Amino acid sequence: MAAKDRLLDAIAQFNEKIEKDAEFRKEVGDMQKKVNIDLGTEHYSLLLKDGKMSHFGDGLLEAPDITITSDPQTVEDLFTGKMKPMKAWALRKVVIKGSLEDVMKLRKFF
Repeated sequence: MAAKDRLLDAIAQFNEKIEKDAEFRKEVGDMQKKVNIDLGTEHYSLLLKDGKMSHFGDGLLEAPDITITSDPQTVEDLFTGKMKPMKAWALRKVVIKGSLEDVMKLRKFF
């Protein structure tokens, strides 16, 4: 499955969890973030706004709050369980730039 499809599935799961889980919805609250996903050969962006992830599309946003840098194969390996998130981070296969608070919150959501 392509990285874009994996990301779209993850966004759909996040939004479904928001709808069904009041505690999760409370934790996300009114957080608003611009997120860029730079996979080298593929570039995506999305907004976390009004308790949902939306506006997923090709290209990068100006002045993002969070930038995730990786590659399509690592994304595939993470979603299939072939690679664990901490290993990907330790090997610098995934780099997340943003405030420490934003990065910690993002980590809890996935």
